[in-house]
Amino acid sequence: MTATTYGDAQNPSFHIYLCFGQSNMVGQGEIEESDRAGNERFMVLQSLDCAGLDTPKGEWRVAVPPLCHCGSGLSLVDTFGKAMADHLPDDIRIGVIHVGVSGCDIRLFDKDIYLDYHKTHDGEWFARMIDGYGGNPYQHLIDLAQQAQKDGVIKGILLHQGETNTNDVQWLNYVKKIYTDMLEDLSLNAKEVPLLAGELVHEDQNGKCANMNVIINKLPETIPTAHVISSSGCTAVEDDVHFDAAGYRELGRRYAAKMFSLLGDRATGE
Repeated sequence: MTATTYGDAQNPSFHIYLCFGQSNMVGQGEIEESDRAGNERFMVLQSLDCAGLDTPKGEWRVAVPPLCHCGSGLSLVDTFGKAMADHLPDDIRIGVIHVGVSGCDIRLFDKDIYLDYHKTHDGEWFARMIDGYGGNPYQHLIDLAQQAQKDGVIKGILLHQGETNTNDVQWLNYVKKIYTDMLEDLSLNAKEVPLLAGELVHEDQNGKCANMNVIINKLPETIPTAHVISSSGCTAVEDDVHFDAAGYRELGRRYAAKMFSLLGDRATGE
């Protein structure tokens, strides 16, 4: 697919979202032909060089899956971006930066201690994912975000993570530090850049990590500009940890609905 470059420096009508987390953020859903129908107003900043893809790392392309890794599946970000584009005025474009590491502890995104979490898993696949981000997923995300700020304005941060940290109440403080670091490193104002965090596979879907949702739902008590996205009714695959394609689509729509409501008057790009 042909790469697209925008010359409008910090165009307020180009809304950018940072997306990070572990496997459910990466995306495990089956990609169907209908998912490959791109919207020219929904773009992704290519995060990695991928064989068979014309767009090199660091250039914008129309957002069709896979968005995160070269071989990842459908994710909630796919539907989030399409829903935002569909419901915002035609002069507004949506751009996403998508960085995720399956199976990671949230502290892999802590810029001060991330090296302590390089071996959360012993598998070679885990090391390869981290290596793909230059050994530092957080900095990779920040570098891309700083590049994207030359084209548009960061409007929000999307998080889906927690399976590896299930039942760890300190997760709230870990997320707060990472969010605060992101805001500082990108010169962002929390009131203008909310954090949207999704629940894990819900107990109504027999989610193995559903207990973590109790902790996730306390996030707004720790971060006033955080908002939790319900996963109730979002269907999952047989492992009871990952959503299926329909579950990702619904969860992505819910992220978009919340973000759209938070934009308010800012939805016009002003």
